[in-house]
Amino acid sequence: MNRVKSLESLDQAVWLDYIRRDILIDGTLKRWIDQDGIKGLTSNPAIFQKAIGESDQYDEAIREMLGENEAISTAELYERSSSFKTSAWPPIC
Repeated sequence: MNRVKSLESLDQAVWLDYIRRDILIDGTLKRWIDQDGIKGLTSNPAIFQKAIGESDQYDEAIREMLGENEAISTAELYERSSSFKTSAWPPIC
């Protein structure tokens, strides 16, 4: 068992203070959940800014959000983009 997964036996839940669109799409997050026991992700505007600034993964989505309206606020952009859904997490009842 890997070291991260072994933390479950100590009643610890590992959350990542990290998010990028590609880990939601390409199966990386699912693998981290299944193999490493990752229990959650957190995000905030600084994490989101880093994700946007270090890749072009958000460019198309941002262009779609802007459309004709180039006056979208940073807060609105963050809220819309950070709500990107993934099926990696089990459903919550």
